Amino acid sequence: MEGFDKEVCRRLPLGEAVLRMFGFVCRKEFLQGVFERHRGRSYEDVITFSTFVHLIADALLEHEGSGRKSFQRAEISGDLETTIRAAYGKLSRVPLSLSIGLLSEATLSLSGMYPQSVTDSEVPQSLHAMEVIYYDGKKIKHVAKRLKALQKVRGHVLGGKLVVAQSLSTGMALTMGASQDGETADPPLVPDALKEVRGVTSGARLHVGDRAFCDLNQARLFTSEEGDHFLVRWNRRVNFQRDDRWETVTGTDRRGLTYREDWGWIGGESDPRRRYVRRIHLERPGEDEDVILLTDLEDPEQYPADDLLEVYLQRWGIEQMFQKITDVFHLKALIGSTPRATVFQASFCLLLYNMLQTIRAYIAEGQAMEVDKISMENLFYDVHRQLTAWNEVLTPQATVSLLSTTWTADQVANRLRQLLHRQWSECWRKAPSDTHRASPKSTDYLKGGHNSVYRLIQKARNQA
Repeated sequence: MEGFDKEVCRRLPLGEAVLRMFGFVCRKEFLQGVFERHRGRSYEDVITFSTFVHLIADALLEHEGSGRKSFQRAEISGDLETTIRAAYGKLSRVPLSLSIGLLSEATLSLSGMYPQSVTDSEVPQSLHAMEVIYYDGKKIKHVAKRLKALQKVRGHVLGGKLVVAQSLSTGMALTMGASQDGETADPPLVPDALKEVRGVTSGARLHVGDRAFCDLNQARLFTSEEGDHFLVRWNRRVNFQRDDRWETVTGTDRRGLTYREDWGWIGGESDPRRRYVRRIHLERPGEDEDVILLTDLEDPEQYPADDLLEVYLQRWGIEQMFQKITDVFHLKALIGSTPRATVFQASFCLLLYNMLQTIRAYIAEGQAMEVDKISMENLFYDVHRQLTAWNEVLTPQATVSLLSTTWTADQVANRLRQLLHRQWSECWRKAPSDTHRASPKSTDYLKGGHNSVYRLIQKARNQA
């Protein structure tokens, strides 16, 4: 049987890559350390934190977000030595600090095996000395109304609220700040998110955010550590006083669009938070509005406006990440209904996203192509198929025998290269963005409220 097991492993390279990566990042002793450092007042009983993490992983990776299927199978196999209700109760009480700590420390461990040849290609040359970090808020939606307090409520209810920090160089979610109240605004969560970011990164940083992060308090927080800078979209509620000593500078960015630069102050003259900034105004004809940025990187020679505009416009990547963890990693199928349960599942979905982002990077490195040309959805579809086949064919004992090692991050990275550099399927190639154009909004109300497709096609042809 040993030869058969090895042959199965050889034929499922994506499955082995995920299991090796997950086995390294979420090994038992590591998870125990995370629990001890971030558990707060929570405790372990029959269900250990390591067992609990693997149950949630099975639910998201194999059972399309179904916690019950994962818990039932674990109960039958003996991995869950208590009731399914106890597992749900454990999820409902996970402290926010533990959800944040798991994402931060596991991603830091994962970063050690991310292919370095891929990272610098995303960052403009003038900003290579800085870690570019995006911030954005995420409300957790799709909460099932299982709790007694929710059963008679009509309308949508929200779980927790996150402010997530994403690295431009790797595309991974570095860490987050969290609140149990889904209606919380972004700014109150920034101090916690910044504290975590500074714990998992080093050196100079450029903090990038949209209008929600443009105020005097956030500017002070972003620059409170030496070497840190900010780049945010101007919120017009923040008063800008132009410095008339400098003439407005104009230029053209790499897309051929015109921009203007000027300098001045934000904050009143008597406000201790007042600071000198540079304003970059990008004109976008045909769009809803222009892009106007504020930054404390004052020197246009050292930090060209085109580079800063390019970095800000790539901020859309964090919105795409949120869409992926919702649709691809089953954040729509929330296992628990309490705010703490929703935050933990969101944290875990972000960690799974980071693992798939790493796999994507190794495949891109082997194929000498850009990472964002590989579809996360289609890649995860094949990962899901291979993991299902792996668990149907191989026993847990065989998996432990094949994959149990004491490898370092470098050894795991070398194995990932061996597994993934030669892997390619045209199914993984991302479709051009213009193939999914939004349908035009309906302007004709159908008489009687309905009609056949055939008649509508005939009508359109006659009108043409």
